[in-house]
Amino acid sequence: MAGHMKGKGYPDAIVRPVTAARTITTERFAPSAALEGHLDYHWYVGWDLEQPHDQQVIPQPRIHIAAEEGRLLVHGIGRKPFLRRLTGRGHTLGASFLPGLFRPVLGSPVSAITDQVVPAEELLGVDDRPAADRILSSETPADMVAVLESYLLEVGLPTDPVAEDVRRWMALAETDRSITRAEQLAERAGLSLRSLQRLFSEYVGIGPKWVVQRFRVLEVAARAHSGHVDWAAVAAELDFSDQAHLVRTFREVVGAPPATYAKDL
Repeated sequence: MAGHMKGKGYPDAIVRPVTAARTITTERFAPSAALEGHLDYHWYVGWDLEQPHDQQVIPQPRIHIAAEEGRLLVHGIGRKPFLRRLTGRGHTLGASFLPGLFRPVLGSPVSAITDQVVPAEELLGVDDRPAADRILSSETPADMVAVLESYLLEVGLPTDPVAEDVRRWMALAETDRSITRAEQLAERAGLSLRSLQRLFSEYVGIGPKWVVQRFRVLEVAARAHSGHVDWAAVAAELDFSDQAHLVRTFREVVGAPPATYAKDL
């Protein structure tokens, strides 16, 4: 049975988290031992609303599969802002694959589904409707996790040593703040930039330049969520060319400058 967990994924990807916490219920669960080498975490969102709620999330460089509207849907990496309108009462449950680890399951380059949402059966060959129905009619997240994991085990989760390499490079890009450009990540990986770009396209679904920049945007969001911030200092620390570059990049992703956003969480 999967258990509660902390620290997986990027909680700061939830836009305006204070408002979200008052409006929706979010939980994350660790995968079972059988899937922990493939999945990063399961996530649950529940809501019971008198008025519609628009929830935005900063897209991360990872593939999700989620129960929505009677199907299990595979979400490729989205380059556009992600916004979901929630109404009435409902819930969804999803699984987040470790970066790079969806490629062995898909059996083809992950870049083919970038900016796309595709029913799981079309990609994985196993009817997803029964599992989606059980997840969306269930009352407890633990039961939902068990159903989703059963589906993924039926699909099959092959291993791939290259995927493991890519996962490590992704972790490096996420945790090492001295890496601010794709060229630096390629050097740390011992690859040419062209080779890293090819591997990221195939295994992650998007290039290393986007990945490195997205982790910087998520770090800016984390700083905004933390309170009073010297944005010029943050711009220098994260190797933006100047504060205006930081503001422009963040606004393109979130829709507001970081200082304005920090006042409206």
